[in-house]
Amino acid sequence: MPSRRIFAKPKPKWVQHEVIRLKALMPEAGCRTIAHHFNRRWAIHRQMTVGKTYIADTCRRHQYLILTARRKLKHRVPRPIPRNRVWGCDLLVKTDRQGQPHVALAILDHASRAFLTLQRLSDKSSLTLFRELIDVVKRYGRPQFVRTDNEAVLVSRLFRLGLWLLGIRQQRIQPGCPWQNGRVERFIGTVKRELAAESITDEREMTRALREIRTWYNHDRPHDHLRGRTPAEVWAG
Repeated sequence: MPSRRIFAKPKPKWVQHEVIRLKALMPEAGCRTIAHHFNRRWAIHRQMTVGKTYIADTCRRHQYLILTARRKLKHRVPRPIPRNRVWGCDLLVKTDRQGQPHVALAILDHASRAFLTLQRLSDKSSLTLFRELIDVVKRYGRPQFVRTDNEAVLVSRLFRLGLWLLGIRQQRIQPGCPWQNGRVERFIGTVKRELAAESITDEREMTRALREIRTWYNHDRPHDHLRGRTPAEVWAG
């Protein structure tokens, strides 16, 4: 008796659209990463998961739709917002030649794209992070909102209490949705590419490299969405 082939039930149309959207948002991500982000967001909320094979097949069959969505995202003009309304905040880690990891804090003003700090931290604790945030507030003023991901140090009780004492509201992105804090995420990607070309051997060289990258980004690098101006020029008004 010939064996019967069992076909999987087709996924709903919204799953295909979501995969296309995720690939447009993260064009360099592989199928495993796309599947991870999809499942992290939708496995509980809508009881839907996908595998890397489905992701690969969808991306292969809909390359034009992904490219079109990517172009729309790239050329979308963000709505103007006041300076110091929203700050994006995130952490990055760079390992030096001795295998020692260095943690750095990045804070970006959404309106001007200015990086208000790109500072190496002595340790990855809530207290150290909050002290650095206070220094940035003293230099540049207080934002209405700070947008973060869900990393433990950024959602700790101490950090949230500190924001409350400063009168700052926290905006936490949804799990598996790094594009919701996309401005600071894109900058961190730029920083990582620049650091990859640096030969970092100790904390002093790490501090120097971060300072040079921040200066270049704020003062020497024009931004398309800022009409060809640099973040420093927009911040200064």
